Amino acid sequence: MKTVALRHHKLQVLDRGEGIPLLFVHGFPLDHWMWSAQVDCFSQRCRTIVPDLRGFGKSELPDGPASMEAYADDLYEMLNVLGEKQPVVLIGLSMGGYIGWQFFQKYADRVLAMVACDTRTVADTPAAAAARTALIANIRRDGAKAAADAMLPRLFSPETHLHQPQLVEQTRQVILKTPVNGLVAALEGMRTRPDMTPLLAKIDVPTLVMVGEHDQISPPAEMEQICEQVSDCKWFVVPGAAHLSPLENPNVFNGALSEFLSK
Repeated sequence: MKTVALRHHKLQVLDRGEGIPLLFVHGFPLDHWMWSAQVDCFSQRCRTIVPDLRGFGKSELPDGPASMEAYADDLYEMLNVLGEKQPVVLIGLSMGGYIGWQFFQKYADRVLAMVACDTRTVADTPAAAAARTALIANIRRDGAKAAADAMLPRLFSPETHLHQPQLVEQTRQVILKTPVNGLVAALEGMRTRPDMTPLLAKIDVPTLVMVGEHDQISPPAEMEQICEQVSDCKWFVVPGAAHLSPLENPNVFNGALSEFLSK
């Protein structure tokens, strides 16, 4: 990990390998750790850039709202500080996907290809926004444990819970170390994020949409509709996985990503 100093705060970033830059953007409520299997696989032939978003891991949380646009601005500034001039393959999961849409909207010339994993384009419904508000209150009262208790049952498929309990526990420990202020800021940002569906018709780079077959947060049927609205899109369902497909079935996930990159 290295410290990257932006104008108003510092990010912790894992930067490994050389070649085509792959920018991995983690989901809520995790950090760069969730991409470990992908870094091990792709850093042998690509430059893998894996930040902890503001307020996550050991990255600082500056004053002001943590909107999806603000996270995207951080990534743009980070790439400049790192001296990465090539367009990146942006790989975002869940909240990382929300940030990816904003990044493409503002910095399309810096994007070589898009990979949207277990994510959505629509804004929160009133019920979803209310659920985030309730979770914010619980986190402020009980700390990161409230986020772990609320999220873990939905992040993994039943078979992952049954056959990979150590992975579920590792994920719990990552969540428990996440600063409360970072969790709250992210939830507030997701609660107010805009509907990005109109952007899909404007995406003119090769795109891969991947989803776990058991994902209840970003259902496969909804994600397939995302792919149908992008002009150059490949669709892939990760078997045996739910919302954290890169963690639950990394070999299949990496195989699909490798095939996409080779083309």
